Amino acid sequence: MKFFVDTANVAEIRRINEMGIVDGVTTNPTIVAREGRDFETVIKEICSIVDGPVSAEVTGLTAHDMVTEARSISKWSNNVVIKIPMTMEGLKAVKILSKEGIKTNVTLIFSVSQGLMAMKAGATIISPFVGRLEDIGVDAYQLIADLRHIIDFYGYETEIIAASIRSVQQLEKVTKLGAHIATIPDSLFEKMSSHILTTQGIEQFMKDWETFEKREK
Repeated sequence: MKFFVDTANVAEIRRINEMGIVDGVTTNPTIVAREGRDFETVIKEICSIVDGPVSAEVTGLTAHDMVTEARSISKWSNNVVIKIPMTMEGLKAVKILSKEGIKTNVTLIFSVSQGLMAMKAGATIISPFVGRLEDIGVDAYQLIADLRHIIDFYGYETEIIAASIRSVQQLEKVTKLGAHIATIPDSLFEKMSSHILTTQGIEQFMKDWETFEKREK
């Protein structure tokens, strides 16, 4: 399982990357807009921090516009992956880009058929949205399992990013189901690293050590 950080906040990416557990970064227009900084500058800075894939999303709606944007963005860094929306025009763009050797992340996947179409178009990565599916009462975990089965059965090289992860429980479930990657908001990493018994254990160890030191004196 690879961990991607789902943010465009450079300071947070640096902080989490220091733990040695970051394999990549995902962004989208909403996340980048929150930073109030130039898109190209932010992506290039993130690429200089993280060795793994960094997803940067196009904003065009036609295949022509997406491909034009993607070709430009792909020159910013060797580890940029172009994020493309799951639309008919998006699929056309993915097909063209895959033939040119430009890596793509097809985003906003909510069904098996969408995921399969993206795989066939040549997507490097597909992003099914776990949290958003749960919001409308759909079994997101069955989708992850089905997509992984299709990849393994038919031999597609596409990887699954479990996106819209909002809780430790969601992360653990998609990991068990074989998602290759989880993209995680920076705020969730603290929760992932903590457990009440860990905290209690450390507190007990410190108390015991203080007692020992007093006795030795």
